[in-house]
Amino acid sequence: MTILTLAMPHFLLALSALFSIVNPIGGAFIFSSVTADRSHAERTALAGKIGIYSALVMLCALWIGTYILEFFGISLAALRIAGGLVVAVRAWELLSTPEQSDERKQQQADDAVGSDDVAFFPLTMPFTTGPGTISVAIALGANRPADGRDLAAFVVSASAAALVIAVTIWLSYRWADALTALLGRTRSQIVTRLSAFLLLCVGTQITLNGVIEVFHLQG
Repeated sequence: MTILTLAMPHFLLALSALFSIVNPIGGAFIFSSVTADRSHAERTALAGKIGIYSALVMLCALWIGTYILEFFGISLAALRIAGGLVVAVRAWELLSTPEQSDERKQQQADDAVGSDDVAFFPLTMPFTTGPGTISVAIALGANRPADGRDLAAFVVSASAAALVIAVTIWLSYRWADALTALLGRTRSQIVTRLSAFLLLCVGTQITLNGVIEVFHLQG
């Protein structure tokens, strides 16, 4: 079995989870409104910085967050169960009331109006890759295989998924006005709900992996 074959399921899992929680398409609508008074060049530069910062946040959460929690004596199985439950609960909130999530992000992003240096705070943290994204990334990191080729494939694929999401954020924000005109608010909410259901499935799978590991250790 080639490393590409091993990596593809991990890549798709990480990509779907991160895309669902970040929701760059929905974020583009808010980015468009809160940066409407800036020039096209300024908005393009902001989009690029947010993409870079978002990649760093996701990669750090993926590969450092799990080890920090393990340092405090939390087992990998517990991380998987708790992380999966957090992801599932967050997904259910997005699935049932996406409007509330959009309103909360709008409120966070409104703090950026009138400021000069807003690329990292609040437009990256907490607007684009906030606590929800960090929780999902840590849960994905906790779902890593033990060792060997599976681990190598997981590291490469999950990192690649984070980078793809970062590029998607950059493109969505750079072309926010065109995306807003193309989709409209209703279609954007449809995409949000579909993504939330996918995220719910991901959270359930991560939790199941943790439960299976607990029974395996006790067996």
